[in-house]
Amino acid sequence: MATLTTVALEILFIACGLMCFYVGGKTLAQKDHPSRIGTAIFWMLAGLVIGFGKFIQSASEQYGNMAVGILVIAMVLPSMLKKVKSGAGATYDSAHAAKMSDKIGYKIFLPTLSIGGVSLLFALFFGKTAMGANAAIVGLLVGVVIAGLWVLAMSKDKAIELMDGGKQLLDTVGPLCMLPQMLAALGAVFTAANVGSIVAKGAGMIIPQGNVTVGIIVYAVGMVLFTMLMGNAFAAFSVMTIGIGIPFVIQYGLDPTTIGMLALTSGYCGTLMTPMAANFNILPVAILDMKDKYRVIKRQIPIALTLLVIQIIMMIAMG
Repeated sequence: MATLTTVALEILFIACGLMCFYVGGKTLAQKDHPSRIGTAIFWMLAGLVIGFGKFIQSASEQYGNMAVGILVIAMVLPSMLKKVKSGAGATYDSAHAAKMSDKIGYKIFLPTLSIGGVSLLFALFFGKTAMGANAAIVGLLVGVVIAGLWVLAMSKDKAIELMDGGKQLLDTVGPLCMLPQMLAALGAVFTAANVGSIVAKGAGMIIPQGNVTVGIIVYAVGMVLFTMLMGNAFAAFSVMTIGIGIPFVIQYGLDPTTIGMLALTSGYCGTLMTPMAANFNILPVAILDMKDKYRVIKRQIPIALTLLVIQIIMMIAMG
């Protein structure tokens, strides 16, 4: 099972890499593209890193990691220079799209929901097998395949239409789609660098010894701030729990399950208030072509702050 899991994960990453190659190749073929060279370079290098980075690493024990690092730096350069841009527009027939919309209607959401459903089922039924923590990711791969076949069966379109639709979506979002992976890597770096201990020393200067209420407030607010910085509550959770949650809250006898759960959801309040959470706050702006790129965040700030206060009260009352 472990071998099958490894193979499934490799297939997933290679498929993502090949999709990036497809986007880069199609972009390079667009003569009217506003920045086809820079955009094509970005997606080609992204495909190389995502799909084949592991093979590059294993090719040389001494220089493999450095080679991948150089490719990542080269990949972000076109984005930094603002040379990664979306294409000329829709690649589909608007009349055909309208016809399919009338025919399929809201049933189009069923394949999308099946992706999460299959992933959840894999996590529930295979999470305690040899697949372990990778069960949900393998389920994600299976769910995407099922959803793709389901969409093709519903629309009677060709398989290439899925590729072109994916290309258009990635073209619209651009380099922002890489931000979650970059931030997740940043969280791993912070954990490896023992940032939690540094946070603990700083927290010890402002939290009175044994004052659990102040500890809870600092823990929850710290989760929000770190999540806003890193764009990912999961990445912030390990750092803040090691630095504040355990030494200033949990060690005084509070229920770790309740405290940990509410601390994590407190971090999600930070997700609502930061552009670093690109998949939540910047992606809708890019897709809807909104003029104010921070409009989503502005609307969510009052909700996030209200939820934070409620969760702090729950931590104090239930912990």
